[in-house]
Amino acid sequence: MRRFAPLFVAVQVLSLAFLLAALFPSPADAAPVPYAAGATATGAPCTPGSGVKLRGRDLTEGGTLPANLRCADLTGAKLDGVDLTAKDLTGAVLRKASLKEADLGQVHLDYADLRGADLSDADLGQLRARKADLRGAILTDADAVQAEFPHADLTGAVLTRAVLTQADLTDATLVDADLRDVTLGQAKARKADLTRAKAGGAKLGQAHLEHAVLRNADLSEAEFTQAELDGADFRGADVGRASFIQASDVNLTGARGTPVNLPDDAVAPGRTGDAEEDAQVGVDDVVRDDTGDDPTVRPGGTRGPSPAVILVVVSGLGLILTLGMWGVAHRRRQRFAAEMAVVRHAAEEDVTRFGEEIDALDFEMKINQISGPSQEWRAALDAYEAAKQALGLARTPYELRAAGVTVARGREALRQVRSRLPHTGGSH
Repeated sequence: MRRFAPLFVAVQVLSLAFLLAALFPSPADAAPVPYAAGATATGAPCTPGSGVKLRGRDLTEGGTLPANLRCADLTGAKLDGVDLTAKDLTGAVLRKASLKEADLGQVHLDYADLRGADLSDADLGQLRARKADLRGAILTDADAVQAEFPHADLTGAVLTRAVLTQADLTDATLVDADLRDVTLGQAKARKADLTRAKAGGAKLGQAHLEHAVLRNADLSEAEFTQAELDGADFRGADVGRASFIQASDVNLTGARGTPVNLPDDAVAPGRTGDAEEDAQVGVDDVVRDDTGDDPTVRPGGTRGPSPAVILVVVSGLGLILTLGMWGVAHRRRQRFAAEMAVVRHAAEEDVTRFGEEIDALDFEMKINQISGPSQEWRAALDAYEAAKQALGLARTPYELRAAGVTVARGREALRQVRSRLPHTGGSH
């Protein structure tokens, strides 16, 4: 027993070190990754609207767009269904322009003026709109996966049912915006201002909302699963039936309504907001034998712990550490399962949309009795099958990215097919 005791204590000390490392990560590990989209810190690159003049033009008839649209004046222009993929519209004026169902994937709209523009059902995947002005813009049902809107102004914008999975809304202004049923899973919205926003039913799973302002916002039935909420201001917000499963740093001081699935350490509406101290566990009782004598008194008159007390304390610490480590591992498994569910759902939706795009183009070619380039068409079909197979095999979020990469490659092949078809009058 004497040989085993030091080894046992050493194991417990190491276990305690691992437990503390798991519970309290270093600041370097916990620090958020700063925004690095490649945009400069200077002002707008040119005077908005100083480029090519296309004010009020109808550009939906298949006409060729100018190669340079940087700082172009497209005020009130009609661009419904137009393919603008990867175009540089930095500093362009698109005020009250109509871009319904337009393809703006990977378009650069930094510093652009889109006040009142209609982007309903538009494809905004990986669009970049740093410091863009989208006040009053309509983005209903828009697909804006991985779109970037850092420091953009979306005051009063309508984003009902829009998909902004992994979008960047860092320090964006969404005051009075309509975000009902919007999908903001894994979105970056640190310091975003959502004052009075209508976000009932919004999906904000794993969203980063550190120090976001949600004062007087309607968040009823919104989902904040695993959201990061450190410093978020919910004063006056309606959180009735909002779900906070495994959300971090939930402080609903001053909020209204009754939320559900609050974490144990959350500050619910109606509380003072002071953090509750954890109970401290210690060994304070003195163990005595049946005669009433103190067994810790040694023959020489000095007092010390008895072997029985030491064994009890060490065994208790070992049990506490074991249970703690099991709890940490269990929470990690739960967190991983929830994260995987969110990422898988987004990947499955992306693959499904890609399949619908293939079906739509196939139908269009059949009714017009035309055929596209066989090599690109086969590449798109192969990419769709490969993406479905990747979904079935994926067991981690990293593996699910393979499906996204395959879909992106397939969409590029599909664009090549579409670009080589004779004009049929379709929307793409």
